[in-house]
Amino acid sequence: MWTRIFISVLVFMQINAVLFGAGIVAVLVVPALKAQAMMLLPAVVVASLVIALPVSWWLAPRLRLPRWRRRRHAANAGQ
Repeated sequence: MWTRIFISVLVFMQINAVLFGAGIVAVLVVPALKAQAMMLLPAVVVASLVIALPVSWWLAPRLRLPRWRRRRHAANAGQ
């Protein structure tokens, strides 16, 4: 459990940065959104934080690939 939390925290920061960057670029490049930037930029910050949390929690066990493969093969062997 602690390993998953540790990996999730590390991955969370990277996913958050990517989502934030994509959102900021989208807001600042589209002229219609750029006019509303003062209201949309805080929304991008909150949205990137909210979306990055479950994505990092879902992705963390999959980054432990060797163990993940062994667990999947063991489950398939039992069928």
